[in-house]
Amino acid sequence: MSNAFDLLALSPVVPVVVVDRVDQAVPVARALAAGGVPVVELTLRTPVALDAIRAIAAEVPEVVVGAGTITTPDAAKRALDAGARFLVSPGYTPALLAAMEETGLPFLPGTATVSEAIAVMEAGHRAMKFFPAEASGGAAYLSALPTVIPDAVFCPTGGVSAANAPTYLRLPNVVCVGGSWLTPKDALATGDWDRVTALAAEASRLR
Repeated sequence: MSNAFDLLALSPVVPVVVVDRVDQAVPVARALAAGGVPVVELTLRTPVALDAIRAIAAEVPEVVVGAGTITTPDAAKRALDAGARFLVSPGYTPALLAAMEETGLPFLPGTATVSEAIAVMEAGHRAMKFFPAEASGGAAYLSALPTVIPDAVFCPTGGVSAANAPTYLRLPNVVCVGGSWLTPKDALATGDWDRVTALAAEASRLR
């Protein structure tokens, strides 16, 4: 995987995963892969997130593990050092964009407006995250963008679900969506990996 477009092509849904314990990381990655989803975005929202990324990178190499919720230049570097293979940010600043570029990893900078998308494109990047998707206008908003920024492509995340994902995926400027519904918190807490695999299998057929 050499660029953001390779990342976007891995799966119609990029699972956005929050783990509270390191021992959840490897089983959830394996469960997603068993359902046909070979990618996982581990959000840096918990103290164990970087260790979880290390565990998946070491023990489940067939799954492309990335780090989400990159909000500082230091977080980008720490994610790289932990073994992340891509980065995702909820928004961006010039400094954050530069730090993600410096890692050499594929990344999706977060945007929510036309102006932000244009600024990211001026910096040389066509692929980006649209966040928070539903709160920022959803599929209706994205459907208006190809007429003004036809070269931009998006991974909408935030409020995306199994119910509305197909609407997003039908848009010409949407390559995949990000969602947390594949890894429900209660399934991770109880180790219900069969449920995760079943949800992943459903998601993998959405394209």
